[in-house]
Amino acid sequence: MRVLVTGGAGYIGSHLVDRLVKLGHEVTVLDDLSTGNSANLAESRSHIRFVEDTILDDRLVDKLVRRADTVFHLAAGVGVGNIVAKPLDALITNTRGAENVIEACVKHEKRLLLASTSEIYGKTGKMPMSEDDDRVLGSTTIARWGYSTAKAIDEHLALAYAQHGLRMSVVRYFNSYGPRLDPKGYGSVVANMMRQALADEPLTVHGDGTQTRCFTYVEDTVEGTLRAGLDAKAEGVVFNVGNDRETTINDLAALIIEMTGSRSAIRRMSYEERYGKGFEDTKRRVPDVRRAADVLGFRASIELRDGLERTLQWWRNTYR
Repeated sequence: MRVLVTGGAGYIGSHLVDRLVKLGHEVTVLDDLSTGNSANLAESRSHIRFVEDTILDDRLVDKLVRRADTVFHLAAGVGVGNIVAKPLDALITNTRGAENVIEACVKHEKRLLLASTSEIYGKTGKMPMSEDDDRVLGSTTIARWGYSTAKAIDEHLALAYAQHGLRMSVVRYFNSYGPRLDPKGYGSVVANMMRQALADEPLTVHGDGTQTRCFTYVEDTVEGTLRAGLDAKAEGVVFNVGNDRETTINDLAALIIEMTGSRSAIRRMSYEERYGKGFEDTKRRVPDVRRAADVLGFRASIELRDGLERTLQWWRNTYR
């Protein structure tokens, strides 16, 4: 097929592009490189068409979607730090940009995979988080909830168009990590800690470190994305794509120190010190993975230590 991947130079997007190329598809990537990196596409560059531009250009998006059979929409303003620092940019990209992609898919009758986020669930205390659960968010004066809200608007829009014939599905990512993570760690605690550990710098742990996340190796993230985007059974359905095994941030830090042989200590930092006054975090984030297993036959399989070992090997080969 002819496949368009928006955000295809990003960390997850580039791995998706590599898989699509290996499967024999004709791939076009649209990315403005604001958080993506063209080096991520080195493996597939000679086999794809790369367009450096923005999803905010509705005419360009329309033209690229028209030429495609299937669209994987991954382009977004991402990373809690980026969202808090530039909330307006993120909101515009994540609403107006997504609207351009979705409406072009409707106009040209193209299949759409919409990448969303576990941030959708907000600060709910219900675990595990199921796709049809209520969302629990904080005040609009807290910038981080704008990301959750914008992605929810995207989902609402795609699902509403599905009632009028749009073939679409949604995946919500849970803490993906792996090779090609941005070394600045704009959206990943794994990237931040690995960079700090390899430099023997203190590992930053926000709060008391007992908060938990379910870390999903990128190979699993991409597998779930592909199945949701290419399987007809997935149309009209929202899926959690993540590992359901919880890890505290304290345990993650200890594991990374052990695996890197680092002399790093732990530095505890308040959320206010990092993100400013009023920042809110979620204590736990655990996906209910039964729907992906039942409909797609997908379950994340790569254990955290194995995934971190692969990530560490890539990091040392890339930044030695």
